[in-house]
Amino acid sequence: MTVALFVPCYIDQFFPQVAVATLELLESLGLDVVFPDGQTCCGQPMANTGCNSDTAPVARRFVELFAGYDAVICPSGSCTAMVRHHYAEYFADDDPAFTSVRDRTFELCEYIHDVHGGRIPDVCFPHRVSVHQSCHGLRELGLGSQSERMVQRPDKVAAVLNQVQGIELMPLTRVDECCGFGGTFAVNEADVSAAMGRDRIADHSGSGSEVIVSADMSCLMHLQGILRRQQNRLQVMHVSEVLVGRELETAPLAAAQRS
Repeated sequence: MTVALFVPCYIDQFFPQVAVATLELLESLGLDVVFPDGQTCCGQPMANTGCNSDTAPVARRFVELFAGYDAVICPSGSCTAMVRHHYAEYFADDDPAFTSVRDRTFELCEYIHDVHGGRIPDVCFPHRVSVHQSCHGLRELGLGSQSERMVQRPDKVAAVLNQVQGIELMPLTRVDECCGFGGTFAVNEADVSAAMGRDRIADHSGSGSEVIVSADMSCLMHLQGILRRQQNRLQVMHVSEVLVGRELETAPLAAAQRS
């Protein structure tokens, strides 16, 4: 299959290693991966702040670039959810390019679990890991169960991670609680956002985890900032980095202090 890799703008700018790990992972699955030139943002930040007229051309550009591929794969639940669930207002219902892109856009773990048969290449990550499920991943993409609904769903992120040799998934007290980031929410309600983040870190730290793993680097960016301010040795990694066997930093606090 020929799949297109969509790299969210914040990953491109701040966490390019996640994009590289995603590419390596997809190629190791035997996929022909294309990175369409000219891709930019999915438009989610503008849409979330009510700037629909600014979002529309970004959405149209996205569909124009990514139409025609067997699948579009994105290492972000929130950006995937934007395309799948919030692009409809910018297109006609019968627009063939839009419906094709909408129906063929997948979050990374979702694609591996649902489309590619759930198998990953042999890789080892001998560490204690706790999984943070993003709100978009759970509540819009159905990557796992959510406590406010009596609907049981498989945890697709954990199912993929469980195949990694040597990994130990640590249980959390509140498995589906928001980290508090929420994009512009973290700016408009900074104190509430930080308090929610500290609560999540306390839960992950209490589990005995060495590293918080998530399918959404935006959540991890928020939690990483709080960890650094706390001088907490707990680390964060995107799921793609674990699935290609990246190593943990040997001295994360020293690296944080240098930055």
